[in-house]
Amino acid sequence: MHDELIAQAQAWLTEDPDPETRTELARLIDAKDETELAARFSGTLQFGTAGLRGELGAGPMRMNRSVVIRAAAGLAAYLKKQGHDDGLVVIGYDARHKSHDFAQDTAAVMIGAGLRAAVLPRPLPTPVLAFAIRHLGAVAGVEVTASHNPPRDNGYKVYLGDGSQIVPPADIDIAAEIAAVPSLTTVARPTESWDTLDDSVLDAYLARTDAVLSEGSPRTARTVYTAMHGVGKDVLLAAFARAGFPAPVLVAEQADPDPEFPTVAFPNPEEPGAMDLAFATARALSGDAAPDLIIANDPDADRCAVAVQDGTDGTDADNGTRGTDWRMLRGDEVGALLAAHLVRRGATGTFAESIVSSSLLGRIAEKAGLPHVETLTGFKWIARAEGLRYGYEEALGYCVDPDGVRDKDGITAALLITELASQLKEEGRTLLDLLDDLAVEHGLHATDQLSVRVEDLSLIAAAMRRLREQPPTELAGLPITRTDDLTKGTAELPPTDGLRYTLDGARVIVRPSGTEPKLKCYLEVVIPVGSHKDLPAARAKATALLESIKRDLSTAAGI
Repeated sequence: MHDELIAQAQAWLTEDPDPETRTELARLIDAKDETELAARFSGTLQFGTAGLRGELGAGPMRMNRSVVIRAAAGLAAYLKKQGHDDGLVVIGYDARHKSHDFAQDTAAVMIGAGLRAAVLPRPLPTPVLAFAIRHLGAVAGVEVTASHNPPRDNGYKVYLGDGSQIVPPADIDIAAEIAAVPSLTTVARPTESWDTLDDSVLDAYLARTDAVLSEGSPRTARTVYTAMHGVGKDVLLAAFARAGFPAPVLVAEQADPDPEFPTVAFPNPEEPGAMDLAFATARALSGDAAPDLIIANDPDADRCAVAVQDGTDGTDADNGTRGTDWRMLRGDEVGALLAAHLVRRGATGTFAESIVSSSLLGRIAEKAGLPHVETLTGFKWIARAEGLRYGYEEALGYCVDPDGVRDKDGITAALLITELASQLKEEGRTLLDLLDDLAVEHGLHATDQLSVRVEDLSLIAAAMRRLREQPPTELAGLPITRTDDLTKGTAELPPTDGLRYTLDGARVIVRPSGTEPKLKCYLEVVIPVGSHKDLPAARAKATALLESIKRDLSTAAGI
């Protein structure tokens, strides 16, 4: 086995076009580091509905130029078999390590295959790439990004000409073409002939962002903004300036792109501590400069997080001073707020969400007489809802302008939530006031998540197997009235690895993450609310129920 492993590594080394990963791999071969070599050559990074995503490094189980060139060659072969012999592929990239190299390699492969290629002018938000596909009439798009993954990761997201991310069977067909690439020496890669786009595509995207706002709406809300060391800052500032909002106050330490993400363990607004600098920036502002809300994008700016003052006093841990405390709204809360805002503005069309998102959206849509659909997790599914007007998922993703971007877009979502905050501000109200109104009108929909990150992926499979073989009959004392094994699919949903439990006044979904080594459990309880004075008791009851469900579910899954 040792000789075979060394031979595999040597063969890979001879083809590797990147001096950095060649040096890295040669060092492992010279050291005869069988453990590390086995980890890198135990298979190949699998191309799926999220494209590719993984740790940077040498070998077929890592993200590197060799893997990306093969992926691009497979995509090019797939497009040609679909009849797109000279179609345009537009390519975007973020500011992570190697992103620019991967974008250039992809362009070169497309040109070598006889297709046309255009690369965005610099690191830009993923929604700009999603917009550019349809704007330029491309047959496909590629975004080089690992979104909110750790600094050591990168990824490769593929869209087809409708501007939506790939879904089966396209991913399976592309994966087969990637596997059929015999050697990198067979992949033509000219060093020029692709286009590097100018700012006209970005200008067209920015002009489109105006469409999400109502003409003449209030634009008074003040914001603090963090780009989380990603690529969102310049585009968001330009969009806010065009709209006429007050210029956001930047979280200076996180404003500019930095692939090392030095101030956060994970560059994801949902992760503990990621928003601490934004909260500190907001607390330091007072008087007329005091912000009404905090906006955060993830590093590729397709997600949008929102934080608000919760009306209580909090202590600044650094200097012991007291000030109004801030809390981040859950994705489901922002999803409901945006939906209510669009309904109030008279929006028509389908409201769509993933099955793990709050059922409150369905209540809002039903009362407004609008179609509502649930899809599998991910915008690759949400964006395909027929007649889509608005779509969201609880993981901070919102599609508020599907005619412009058929994907989640953290820039336009930030504009729309700031318009809503401005409108409420003019009425002497806040986003929290509107959430209270929605709870009284539709019942308190409280959501939470049990998320377990693992080093050993077999632990996730074991937990799912345990839940299937020894299914719980109740959680938090609530009987489970229905169990759906989503691997079998339903009348509305294609098969996926997941379990859905329906309880009396609650719902739980368990699934492995599609992009991270995590088991994710999504919890929702619904508490009827008679009036605003009943809200504190309802919230206390919901919190206790969610905690109890988490404990029981953790025991049942063995995690």
